[in-house]
Amino acid sequence: MADGLSFNNPVFTNFAFYATILVVKMMLMSILTAYQRLTKNVFATEEDAASANARRKPGKDVIKPMFGVEAVERVRRGHLNDIENIIPFVLIGFFYVLANPDPYHALIHFRVFAAARILHTIVYLGGVPQPARALSFFTGYITLAGMAWRVFKMF
Repeated sequence: MADGLSFNNPVFTNFAFYATILVVKMMLMSILTAYQRLTKNVFATEEDAASANARRKPGKDVIKPMFGVEAVERVRRGHLNDIENIIPFVLIGFFYVLANPDPYHALIHFRVFAAARILHTIVYLGGVPQPARALSFFTGYITLAGMAWRVFKMF
């Protein structure tokens, strides 16, 4: 078997691929949040509202900081959920790779987690009724718990 943290190790290569996909997805959520704020004229701070007011056309209402606009909040909450799940995946995944798991089983863990997170985003942003979001969340969570269990078994 190849050395742990090397691209010669298929487990590390697959982990790096899926972790990168998920981190880029998480980064795109921040851009999507900003897009929603700009298109809805919903800003969280005085300085952002002031910047928007400097660009507004005469006769338009003054923009003030506001919260609770569903289109913005839905994306923002989805992004927060990504932060709460993808960062642990990257950290636990790093140790999981070092635990020398079977390459096939590791690939299944990485694929299932990535698919669950992407599906979670789709159903959350799309407003798909429960239990779709809960099922995608718990699928990823249980997959991550399985990876963590493999790491704990090393001690």
